[in-house]
Amino acid sequence: MRDLMLDLKLAKKRDVPFSLYDIDIFSASDEELKEISSKLGLNLSLQEMKDVRAYFQSKQRMPTDVEIQSIAQAWSEHCCYKSSKVFLRENIFNTPTTDVLSKGDAGVMNFDDDYAYCLRIESHNHPSAIEPYGGAATGIGGIVRDVLAMGAQPIALVDPLFFGEPDLKEVPAGTKLPKYLIKGVVGGIRDYGNRIGIPTVAGGMFFDKSYTGNCLVNVGCIGFLRKDKLLNNSVKGVGDVLILVGGKTGRDGIHGVNFASAELHERSEDESRGAVQLGDPIMKEPTIHACLEANDKGLLSGIKDLGGGGLSCVVGEIALAGGCGAVVQVDAVHLKEEGLAPWEIWVSESQERMMLAAPKENTEAILDIFKMWDVPAVVIGEVVDEQKVTLYYKNEIIYELDLDFLTKGPEYCRPCAEAEDIPKTAVKKPQIPGDLSSVLLSLLSDPNVASKDWVIRQYDHEVRGNTVIKPLQGDVSHPGPADATVIRPLPGSCRGLAIAIGVNPWFAGLDPLKGGKSAIDETCRNITAVGGKPHALTDCLNFGNPEKPEKLYEFREALKGIGDMAKALNLAVPSGNVSFYNETTYGSVLPAPTILGVGIVEDIRKCVTTDFKDEGNPVYLVGKTKDEMGASLLWRRFGGEGGNVPDSDPEELSKNSDIVREAISSGLVKSCHDCSDGGAAVAVSEMCIGGNVGFEGTLPEDMPAEVFLFSESNSRFILEIDAAQESKWKELAGDRAQKIGELRGDKIAFGSKVSISVQSARDAWSKPLWNIMG
Repeated sequence: MRDLMLDLKLAKKRDVPFSLYDIDIFSASDEELKEISSKLGLNLSLQEMKDVRAYFQSKQRMPTDVEIQSIAQAWSEHCCYKSSKVFLRENIFNTPTTDVLSKGDAGVMNFDDDYAYCLRIESHNHPSAIEPYGGAATGIGGIVRDVLAMGAQPIALVDPLFFGEPDLKEVPAGTKLPKYLIKGVVGGIRDYGNRIGIPTVAGGMFFDKSYTGNCLVNVGCIGFLRKDKLLNNSVKGVGDVLILVGGKTGRDGIHGVNFASAELHERSEDESRGAVQLGDPIMKEPTIHACLEANDKGLLSGIKDLGGGGLSCVVGEIALAGGCGAVVQVDAVHLKEEGLAPWEIWVSESQERMMLAAPKENTEAILDIFKMWDVPAVVIGEVVDEQKVTLYYKNEIIYELDLDFLTKGPEYCRPCAEAEDIPKTAVKKPQIPGDLSSVLLSLLSDPNVASKDWVIRQYDHEVRGNTVIKPLQGDVSHPGPADATVIRPLPGSCRGLAIAIGVNPWFAGLDPLKGGKSAIDETCRNITAVGGKPHALTDCLNFGNPEKPEKLYEFREALKGIGDMAKALNLAVPSGNVSFYNETTYGSVLPAPTILGVGIVEDIRKCVTTDFKDEGNPVYLVGKTKDEMGASLLWRRFGGEGGNVPDSDPEELSKNSDIVREAISSGLVKSCHDCSDGGAAVAVSEMCIGGNVGFEGTLPEDMPAEVFLFSESNSRFILEIDAAQESKWKELAGDRAQKIGELRGDKIAFGSKVSISVQSARDAWSKPLWNIMG
């Protein structure tokens, strides 16, 4: 790798037998400060460079290249959330803390008296846009490490994915075809998850032209642990040593967090391919075992994963969390190749690495465990009382930074547009064909609704043997979709975890406040539909450039919607992720506030699935259908623009969900499905497809047929009720439910307006992605 310092006239080589430079930022002009930031790949603003200069002026010395690179990592948007902290503090950090045991690399929640689960979701968007297979695979690797860092066994993976239109044939310069990205991303997730033996049980795939230049790859992980084995991401105190374990360190992943904190452009692939990490699931699997064994034997003080920023972030964070500092021998780090400069070792984001903090007297026992698992492990430092980090390389001090300065980072209140500043999309009604049967078939074949089994069947969603409710439901020859999946994390117990996601980029794009609220509503509906009670949420907030007031407005409003709903529903948000700069010179992505929710299932034997079961059973709609067609699939499909986006009322959601859960627990419900993309007609059709049974329904007289059929109003469910217990159901549901039909025959019919065969619905729904992807 070419030495970055060779082209920098203000870099002064130290008289040492290795690559080490002092960077003369004292004599640099403003233009030269910007040049230093650019040429060294720091992605620091002029003001941030001046702040760095002021710090070193107070120390009366110039920074080394190791120090200035480390500061750039710690101050990146990806690491310090400098544009989002003010909004997170206002809307998310004050959400309920009921049952929260820890907020670390992953959030940890009570499961029962003895056990806990943890949850986290994050993004790997920019790397996946450059190298889809490796970017997605290392996204999985990183999220698994977050869960492992709490002392938990990873038990389930999720993958909400966002791409350009899959059949697109031409893309702008510097951009890859969506079909290529889809295959690479799915392949990376498949191979990594399957090889480490963790089931991929839930997710989603969303297509819109706005994601053509900047796909979004969100990945989540659920973990499980005994409460007495919960670890903190911190040292215990002076006397601990720092042990680096797992993969060796190389040049892959250098400047990964800087790359993730800037817009993509035509030259990104050439300039930033080295920022994409290289995953190694064969190393990750024994690393998981070894870390858990060391924890189980009580040998560790704390543990933290090496993710964004690598050693440059993890050492300071794990030490400062314990109120301490550290001294590190950089030349003790195991390397993939010779010739790495100290700064490269320090900021590399090479994968499969964890940092352990442990009492010095436990060192030999820990190293023996990792040797037995054939996983590299080496002591690289020790914990000291003073809150600073000092680095040595070949007996030379190469770095000495105060942790308060390094880890605090800048915090901005950037200019944010207000609602009146945002141009309103003019309402343009769609041109809806008169034949609503053809409309329904068209919606079923839309890639955003059509079956994702091309993806699902590539993942092992049953490894570990604890997946109770699976992501494909119904007869194996003609399965339908799932709302949530259910995991039994504790063998021998009937208590389970329901796992689901919720996001609607089109709602958020048109009305970010309602979009944020709807993401929570959908997540809760999905969990409720299998019989679970929503318990905790984690969010991955994918937005454009926060330096643009209109994009920060989208973020602020969506976050307010999420926070308001979480607080009203008493749902904790113990972890999350912000991903900014998801745009190119061709435009920004649709905002995607993605929610991963986990619910408690008291008795997994009572769970229901989406597929209709028996002819003669009545079908009910729970919740109110409203004329809220803005951003609906119907309007998107047939040229509509603007309009009223569905709102969400947490009280209505709670009451409807309570009824549905009680009915499921009482055995009144045979199948259940939430109403989302495409509305009630699409939901009913999907249930018919999974159950291979027809539906004869009626249409209300007090609203247009297309509204009843295709409105995407929130907080609604479709339920198949056991005919023998319909009277009990009516007593329970009262006026919150209306009967909309019965199961019979082999056609899906709504009055005189819609009549299609179940087989034609299945063909429309099941084939599109296979036809495109092959």
